[in-house]
Amino acid sequence: MTVESVKPATAPTAEQHEPPRAGGGVPVLGHGWRLARDPLGFMSRLREHGDVVRLKLGPKTIYAVTTPDLTGALALSNDFIISGPLWESLEGLLGKEGVATANGPLHRRQRRTIQPAFRLDAIPAYGPIMEEEAHALTERWKPGETVDCTSESFRVAVRIAARCLLRGDFMDERAERLCVALATVFRGMYRRMVIPLGPLYRLPLPANREFNRALADLHLLVDEIIAERRASGQKPDDLLTALLEAKDENGDPIGEQEIHDQVVAILTPGSETIASTIMWLLHVLAEHPEHADRVHDEVQEVTGGRPVAFADVRALRHTNNVVVESMRLSPAVWILTRRAVRDTHLGEYRIPAGADIIYSPYAIQRDARSYERNLEFDPDRWLPERAKAVPKHAMSPFSVGNRKCPSDHFSMAQLTLVTAALAAKYRFEQVAGSNASPRVGITLRPHELKVRPVAR
Repeated sequence: MTVESVKPATAPTAEQHEPPRAGGGVPVLGHGWRLARDPLGFMSRLREHGDVVRLKLGPKTIYAVTTPDLTGALALSNDFIISGPLWESLEGLLGKEGVATANGPLHRRQRRTIQPAFRLDAIPAYGPIMEEEAHALTERWKPGETVDCTSESFRVAVRIAARCLLRGDFMDERAERLCVALATVFRGMYRRMVIPLGPLYRLPLPANREFNRALADLHLLVDEIIAERRASGQKPDDLLTALLEAKDENGDPIGEQEIHDQVVAILTPGSETIASTIMWLLHVLAEHPEHADRVHDEVQEVTGGRPVAFADVRALRHTNNVVVESMRLSPAVWILTRRAVRDTHLGEYRIPAGADIIYSPYAIQRDARSYERNLEFDPDRWLPERAKAVPKHAMSPFSVGNRKCPSDHFSMAQLTLVTAALAAKYRFEQVAGSNASPRVGITLRPHELKVRPVAR
C-alpha cells in the first residue's frame, strides 16, 4: 500500500462558524477524565457531534477533527505545526531539537540530513540485517513455550533500528533497558497529556519517581551510544555518522543537543511504534489462523521452501495486506496533535491562532462511513480493486505532507518480513493469562499479550 500526499480541496465556505462543543465534560478536568477513562471509545464517538468539535482538557480548549478529508487538510496545511499536548508531553523524551518535534527551517534541514538513510534505493542494504533478526526471533522461540510478546517485539524492533541505522553491536542488554524504560515513559507521558496537572507531576510521588528514573535511563543510553561511536573513530555509512558530520545553516557542525535529540527521535519512537505493531500482528496471527495459513502458503509459493528473504518482500502481497489491515484496526500511533499558527479554518469551522488540534487515526480508520464492515479484519480490502473505495486520508499510517514518516518503506519492509518469517514457521495460540485488549498510552499496544508457537 502507498499513501498519497494529494492536497484536498479546503477552500473556505461563505460562512465560517465556531465548532460545536462535545458534551460530558466535568468540572476542572473537562473532557480529560473521559479521555483518560475510555480514550478509544471517546474519540471514536466524536464524529457524531460534528466534523470539528471543541473539547476541554483541564482549562484548555482543544479542537478535535473527526473526518478523513479534514485530517488530511490539517496535515497538509502550512497553517498548522507540530505542537500541542502530545508533543509537549513528548519533549521530555524527544527534546526540542529532533526531527520529530522541530518545525520550520530546522525541521527541513533535519529531514535533508536523515532522508538519504531511508531512500528506496538505500533500504535493500538493510535487508541482510532484517533477515538475520527476523529469523533469529523465530529460532529463539521454542514450540510449546509461552512467548512474552512485549519484550520480544521490543527486542527485534530495537535491534533492527540500531543495527541498520546506528550500526550497534551491543544491543542485547540495551534493548532490555529500552523496553522497560519506554513502557514507563510513554505511559506517564500519556497521563500528562490528557490530565495536565502541571506541578503535581513534579511531586516526589512513586509514579513520578519511576517516570523520572526511566526517562533518565533513556537519555543515558543515547549518550552511551554517541560516546562509543566518537571514541571508536569509525565512520560507517549510517545515520549516526551522517548526524556527527552534519552542518547547520552556517556550515558549522550541528550542536551536541541536536545530535542527542536526533538519535532519541530515531531510536525510541520508531522502536515503540514498530514493536507495538509487531505485537498486534502476533495477535492477528493467533486470532485469525485462516490468514496466518494464507501468509504461510504465500511464503512457500514465493520461496519454494527456503527461508524468506528481504528480496521476497515485494512479492508477498497478502502478507503486506495483513500488515496494513492490522495497522488500520490497531494503529500504534492512535492520537496526534497540531497547533494553529494563525487564524484559519478547517472546512466550515473557524480555528483561532494558537489553538491546539487533536485527531485520532484509530477513530478515522475504524469509521463505518469510510469502511464496509468497518470492525472486521479483512486484509483483502487492500486489493487494488477494493482499495479504490477507501476515501482519501481514511488510511494514513505514516501521515502525509512534510510530516510524513521518512521511514515508511523501511518500516513496511521489516514488518512484512517479520510477519512472513513468523507465519512460515509457526502457528500461534493465545495462552491463559494473555490479555490482548488495547493498552492506551502515547502508543497503542496489547495489554499483556502472550502466545504459544506451534510448529507447522
